[in-house]
Amino acid sequence: MPIFEYVCEECHHRFETLVRAGTVPACPSCHGDRLQKQLSVFAVAQKSRTPAFAAPGPCGSCGHPDGPGACAMH
Repeated sequence: MPIFEYVCEECHHRFETLVRAGTVPACPSCHGDRLQKQLSVFAVAQKSRTPAFAAPGPCGSCGHPDGPGACAMH
C-alpha cells in the first residue's frame, strides 16, 4: 500500500496518507476531496565502506590507522 502526499485545493492543508486500492483519499482537515497529488521526496542511500553518521563502536572498530586504542573514541 503506497503512501502519497497531497495538498487540499480547498483549505491548502498538506498531508500524506496511505492509499488502498479502490479508496478515494480525503483531506483530514476539511474532509474535501479536491486534492492535488504531490511529488514525493525520498532518501537514497549511498554505498560506502563507512557510514557517514556511524556511531563509534567498541575499541578497534573505528578504523584508526594506528590500530585499537589509538583514537580518542575509547
